[in-house]
Parts: sequence; structure tokens; C-alpha cells
Amino acid sequence: MTMNAPRPEVLRYTAFSSDPEGGNPAGVVLDATALDDDDMLAIAADLGYSESAFLTTLPNGPGDSGERAYGIRYFSPKAEVPFCGHATVATAVALAERTGPGKLVFTTRAGVVPVEVVQETGTVRVTLTSVEPHVEEIADADLGEALAALDWAAADLDPAFPPRIAFAGARHLVLAAATRARLADLAYDFARLEALMHRLDLTTVQLVWREAATVFHVRDPFPVGGVVEDPATGAAAAAFGAYVRELGLVPEDAVLTLHQGEDMGRPGELTVRLRAGDRRVRVSGTGTRIG
Repeated sequence: MTMNAPRPEVLRYTAFSSDPEGGNPAGVVLDATALDDDDMLAIAADLGYSESAFLTTLPNGPGDSGERAYGIRYFSPKAEVPFCGHATVATAVALAERTGPGKLVFTTRAGVVPVEVVQETGTVRVTLTSVEPHVEEIADADLGEALAALDWAAADLDPAFPPRIAFAGARHLVLAAATRARLADLAYDFARLEALMHRLDLTTVQLVWREAATVFHVRDPFPVGGVVEDPATGAAAAAFGAYVRELGLVPEDAVLTLHQGEDMGRPGELTVRLRAGDRRVRVSGTGTRIG
């Protein structure tokens, strides 16, 4: 952005809640073609949200299925991330308010992410489809370091949910708490966890507790992004969907409900859909403008 160029309009939306006080807030710049990396990082840092989204190309017209196509990038206050679910939802809501619901395609650093926006009784609901996911084991030493940084004991883990690193656009370490109280008591060593996450190329740590067969409560420490905790994390939700399917913890066809943000005072709800014969994961939620 040149010295004389006007600062682009920065919109503020929350994702995975229809209440501006809930869900996860994101900055949205609908035309970032004049911005370079430093500009986008500066805007994200100034906002202070866990991520902000920047449309780096204008619509190139409808594709074969009538979708509108965009390039999109995501920045936390400290760095660019390859994919961000909640900022994708926020951006889709912002576009729907201007051009109506329908199909979108976002080209991200992680790959192509189809998005569908529908209007439901006055509420905009967005569904994103992840890139091809995968799940891998974590070394014992790295797991021990993660637990030490979180100040969790091995006995705090739910043995039914083995620790794994899961990817559906970004890498997340999945750790399951044995109790809701363990999940609620989050006080971790920021610098120590950040160092481990940089070494393992993790975006968040997905902490989960299973309330019922398909209902989970989740929290996501995000020190690599410069924030203590992410209030509602679509990329981690997609990775978690891949994780539970890979380990056979839910049926091949399943709809999961993830509650996040309650312990931060910003409750949100994420819906994760798994389909037999399709390895991709679908994550849905509402969103609304802030202010």
C-alpha cells in the first residue's frame, strides 16, 4: 500500500454465532488487491483478532456451477496462516450481505475451499468444505512437552481419544480432556507452548471434552498467533472431524456439534459433517456483523 493510497475498509464480523458478543470475531477486507504482506499483517495486528481475512483478487465471474471465485489470505496478529475457518465464514457472510447467498470458491494457501451460503429464517448460515485431511501420530517426547506446557498430567487425558496431529487446511494437535473441569481450567505456559507449536508447525492445540456421542466442548490455545485462545476455530473443527473419523470414534456418516467459547464468555457453535465416501470435512455455522 503506497503512502498516498487510502486504507481499505476493514469490516468486523463474528463467526459461529448470530450474536455479535458470541463466536469468534474476524476482520474482513473485501478488496485487498492494493495491500502487500506487511500491510495485511499490520491491519491484523491493529485489530487484534485471532485472524483477519483478505480477498486478494476480485471475483473472476461464475464458474461452471455458478459459484463466485476469490483468492483469500489469512493473517493473525503475528503471522500468516494457511487456512482459517472462522474468517472464511465471516467473509462469506459479508459477501452474502452484499451479493446474496449462493456458492463461493475460495483459493487459500492450503488449497481450494468450496463454500455455500444459505439464508435460514433471517439468519445467514455458511458451510465450508475442507481440503483433503490427514491424521498423524505425535512423538512421545513432543506429547510430553505439550502436556508440560499446558500443566496437564497424563492422567488428565481421556484414554478413548489418543493424541494425534490432524490437518484439514492447517495442523492442530488434538488432546482430549478426561473431564469438563480439566478443560475449563486452562492456564498454560505461553512461551513454552508457542515454541513447541512452531517446531511442529501447529496452528492451534485442539483441546476437547466429549459430552455425548456427537457433542463436544472444545478450546484452542493459539500462542503462535499472538493470542491466548481462539474463541471458535473452524479449521480445528475440520481437523477434529477428520481425527474422529480416522480413529473410528464416530460413524462414517455423522453430524457433530462443537461448543466453543463458553469459558471465554463468547459462546459459539460449530457443526461438523462427515460423509461416507468423501474424506473432506464440512463445517457450518452462522455469523453476523459486529457494530
